[in-house]
Amino acid sequence: MHDTSQNRDEGLLALRPEVATEPTTSNPAEAFQNGTLRPILKLQNELVLGLFRDYLTKRKQLGLEGRFARLPRPEQEAYIDHSVRTDQKFKNLLVGVVIGQFTTGEWTAFRIDEAELTRRTVQLIVQRLCSQIDLLVH
Repeated sequence: MHDTSQNRDEGLLALRPEVATEPTTSNPAEAFQNGTLRPILKLQNELVLGLFRDYLTKRKQLGLEGRFARLPRPEQEAYIDHSVRTDQKFKNLLVGVVIGQFTTGEWTAFRIDEAELTRRTVQLIVQRLCSQIDLLVH
């Protein structure tokens, strides 16, 4: 059983892209964000974009009749922020996409400071979606 877990962890780590960040040593949550969350979100970028496109489509916000693409950029960003932070089911899905890529050790570390690390995960997801609005509407 332990070999399977170790093989899974090694496989997950091998998939992750490198993400250049400033080195952090003082804050464990920031170190986890930069060492774990950012690489996972970079890896899962297309899936996160696809999930948000689907979210917009289901709410008739995307496509010919959708209003999301016609909103000014600040309102699009506010829509993304509001959707990810307040729709609990959708928020949990997006956070789950990240958690599903954790190694067993990362999961243990995440559980120790779950509220703060979930907050950081959501913040990173919102930032990533907002920075790629053009990819959402095309």
